[in-house]
Amino acid sequence: MRIAVTGSIATDHLMTFPGRFADQLVADQLHTVSLSFLVDNLDVRRGGVGANIAFGMGQLGTGPVLVGAAGFDFDDYRAWLDRHGVDTESVRISDTLHTARFVCTTDADHNQIGSFYTGAMSEARLIELKTVADRVGGLDLVLIGADDPEAMLRHTEECRSRGIPFAADFSQQIARMEGEEIRILLDGATYLFSNEYEKGLIESKTGWSDAEILSRVGHRVTTLGSRGVRIERAGEDPIEVGCPEEERKADPTGVGDAFRAGFLSGLAWGVSHERAAQVGCMLATLVIETVGTQEYRLLRGHFMQRFTKAYGDEAAAEVETHLR
Repeated sequence: MRIAVTGSIATDHLMTFPGRFADQLVADQLHTVSLSFLVDNLDVRRGGVGANIAFGMGQLGTGPVLVGAAGFDFDDYRAWLDRHGVDTESVRISDTLHTARFVCTTDADHNQIGSFYTGAMSEARLIELKTVADRVGGLDLVLIGADDPEAMLRHTEECRSRGIPFAADFSQQIARMEGEEIRILLDGATYLFSNEYEKGLIESKTGWSDAEILSRVGHRVTTLGSRGVRIERAGEDPIEVGCPEEERKADPTGVGDAFRAGFLSGLAWGVSHERAAQVGCMLATLVIETVGTQEYRLLRGHFMQRFTKAYGDEAAAEVETHLR
């Protein structure tokens, strides 16, 4: 099963300020703020939802096709993804713009000041999925993740017109989208991904009830935080899968992307939705135990040991035949 993952490709530049932002602000001078903070450290991490999901799928050996736009500074990031099993040949490289970038400083009270530079991500709207499909011999599913909004709309409409099954996954972009855009993006999706909060926001913005949305998508996949995930289909009992026990909670960033990577890999293997969700929850657990969205290591023996403990011998035997 050939799966393309569309979505943002970005780097995060994270800095720590040992003091408190509040101590540097003068109440009657807030209209003319000019501040510079001497930070202690800089942590540069690879990110972007499209790249995060593709990385996880690559770790599981399912050979995802990453579709997105990056800048002329993408060479090192591309090499990293290539080494971890991601097909990056369909990433559009901008001639003039840098890869999207999030720059954030966190103070001692965990307050943050950040900026997001869209950069080359804006060129994702210029990518045609037909070119991608022709190159790889066809696409069985396209995940349409958070990206340039016009790119998300274009990819969705192209999937519909060409009869390519697609999964809708708005994540961060849902906050800026209007109801009509969301209705366009989810109508006819084979899968609709969201967390619990986003689920309510989708219903509020579209004006469609949960039942109406279920009638318009194949499956609705809702992540429930530490409680796992629920998979719904109209006319059928929901499937609920819990999370494996965590060894530690280091950083929740990228956990949702990891779940999607595991779930989509399960689909590529042809296992049941329950089994795919179990793989997703196991991968998400590895990510929450690691600082950074792509810094975890997937060791087959360790993965299967923990998967077996969480979901039993029968589930493990089925998954192990696919994991490499």
